[in-house]
Amino acid sequence: MKYPITVYGDPILRKRAEDISQNMEGLSEIIENMWETMYYADGVGLAAPQAGLPIRLFVIDGSSGAEEEPELKDFRKAFINPERLELTGEKWVMNEGCLSLPEIREDVTRPDSVRIKYFDENFIEHDEVFSGFIGRVIQHEYDHLEGKLFIDYLSPLKKRLLKSKLNDIARGNVQPHYKIKIPVK
Repeated sequence: MKYPITVYGDPILRKRAEDISQNMEGLSEIIENMWETMYYADGVGLAAPQAGLPIRLFVIDGSSGAEEEPELKDFRKAFINPERLELTGEKWVMNEGCLSLPEIREDVTRPDSVRIKYFDENFIEHDEVFSGFIGRVIQHEYDHLEGKLFIDYLSPLKKRLLKSKLNDIARGNVQPHYKIKIPVK
């Protein structure tokens, strides 16, 4: 089942998501639905709040970055209850977009590497460091679980310049190729 993508203006995108218990009913189905939603919307990652779910879960398929980083060819992971432990490395700029901010792309500066502790879909705990493209995607998706959006990293001037576009998104005056959930006012 494809979830509608929750877009800018919905309060769920600004709240810290809640931890998931190991015996959460329907978790594997939620993960499958998130994969289906992400692929349908042509995303690289999808966090649960973007699917209207206030839980600490995101999925990432890094295969789109395999041309520049061949080790990403088979990178497909679910991250449950992730905890960012450390950000390291040189900061670099990359143009980012977000399914919850359709039609907006901006340059964002982030550190190269992230160390993150998380559980996979079998509730096996991992503590890993990710760098480069996948490190950036993980930082972006993790931010969603903390109630942050990539636009929060922009200068006040950039944010003011985007204000009308953001208002259009919040009003549903955008037409991405995927179904969206317009915030209730």
